[in-house]
Amino acid sequence: MSTTMEGPRLALERTLRAPPGRVWAAWTEPGMMALWFGPHHTRVEAAEADLRVGGRFRVVLRENTGARHEVGGGYEVIEPERRLVFSWAWAGTPERVSRVTVTLAAVPGGTRLTLVHDRFADDATATRHTRGWTESLERLVAHYGAT
Repeated sequence: MSTTMEGPRLALERTLRAPPGRVWAAWTEPGMMALWFGPHHTRVEAAEADLRVGGRFRVVLRENTGARHEVGGGYEVIEPERRLVFSWAWAGTPERVSRVTVTLAAVPGGTRLTLVHDRFADDATATRHTRGWTESLERLVAHYGAT
């Protein structure tokens, strides 16, 4: 985690044993998102994606305890199989909008995924999201395998 002029940020990288097109689908197709999205103690209850600049996404997560969390945002940049940029805000704190950038690059045997989440309101929020994204990406790697 680091801090920039735009606030705290986090950056994570994983290499998956799947071509960029399949990894792209995991981020952009609701049925695929439901297979991995969210920390370990959650499951996707609903996912929606209107994949166009200005379109919106929404994911509803249900914790093992029954607690419900909803996150959504708007697509800002869409470069199929290369880069996806979207805003991010939890339904409970819609005024706290941050930004996620997912970059995909073909590498021998798969895809290198880089996730940067920035514009957090504070360090504590960035820390919580680091844990959440780390666990989400662990689930994505479990689904596709790591190289």
